[in-house]
Amino acid sequence: MLSYPAERADLAAALRWAARLEFQEGVDNHFSLAVPDADGVCTGNRFLVNPYGLFWSEVTASSLVLCDGSGTVIEGDHEVEATAFFIHAPMHAAQVKAVLHTHMPYATALSLLDGVRLEMVQQNALLFLDRIAYDDEYNGFALDKAEGERMVEALGDKAVLMLGGHGVVTAGDTVAEAFADLYYLEMAARAQVLAMSTNRPLRPVPDEVARRTAAQAKPELALVAERFFEAIKRTLRREEPETFS
Repeated sequence: MLSYPAERADLAAALRWAARLEFQEGVDNHFSLAVPDADGVCTGNRFLVNPYGLFWSEVTASSLVLCDGSGTVIEGDHEVEATAFFIHAPMHAAQVKAVLHTHMPYATALSLLDGVRLEMVQQNALLFLDRIAYDDEYNGFALDKAEGERMVEALGDKAVLMLGGHGVVTAGDTVAEAFADLYYLEMAARAQVLAMSTNRPLRPVPDEVARRTAAQAKPELALVAERFFEAIKRTLRREEPETFS
């Protein structure tokens, strides 16, 4: 039996559902989850990541690769894509548990626009008030760990990092939390891009209302994410049971 079956199931479910949502399925967009070391302590030196060469819709729990912080494959029959390692290893070393990186269409579109930010104009956007960081400098592919360490610094204590020209990273204590942020961010970005396409001014929510709403939502975010992800897994168990094998 492969190690970390519950963690594998969560990560595989996130990848399969991301493919359904058309979050830019590919073979080199990557999700990862830190898991405990052999002594049972989660130091960030061991994590699961989707394998290089498989579409998200092909990934199953058993095809995920377990590797360490040096990029050595501990368990698995596939390669780890180089930029996955360089982005994710520094994130996990900084004690980020779940790291989801993708080039989702609408959020990525916002990241391509000079000086444009996610505006507090719609309910989903309010979930990201004071929780989103921006890295507008595109440095090409992440070719070494220094680039990943730069991303860690840019992320800071936020939950989301918008990468200019390079998509989005969400960071969470669980796959459910990081995936919910991906979903609601894309919905907020979609609403903003569509509104911007009319060439009319955006109407921001008043700051006082935005902050009150965000404060009300914050205590519920983890619970909402958990319930949302449970529903995703129920659907996948019914419609794509091979996800969990």
